[in-house]
Amino acid sequence: MSLELTLDFQYKTTIEKLWSALTDSSKLAKWVLENDFEPTVGHHFQFRAQPNEWWDGIINCEVLVVDETKRVLSYTAATGAEKHTVVWSLQDLGDGKVNLHLEQTGFSNVQGLEGARYGVTQWCGQLEKLLAA
Repeated sequence: MSLELTLDFQYKTTIEKLWSALTDSSKLAKWVLENDFEPTVGHHFQFRAQPNEWWDGIINCEVLVVDETKRVLSYTAATGAEKHTVVWSLQDLGDGKVNLHLEQTGFSNVQGLEGARYGVTQWCGQLEKLLAA
């Protein structure tokens, strides 16, 4: 059975600024991980972290969707035997607020799901700082 992570974060920013934080490699590196992301469907890229005794620090990814009009970004993310599909979508809530919605599917166990919940929540805290700058 595949498990799914769904999270929402609200930011006081513009939808354009939040979209740029999702799709600009240098900005993405400031709140997620170092990467060679390009917002082009079919582009293969990596997120890179410090390796440790359990993990080589590499997440192999492929861009599936970049829809600037609908503000949807999707990519696969694979490490070890796990391969997930990540979908970020933005919604303008009005009054200077934007919702960032995450759906991540493909988890094979609860530990991985909860680890991702923790990691994404930490990253999105960093995103809030980036957007405030």
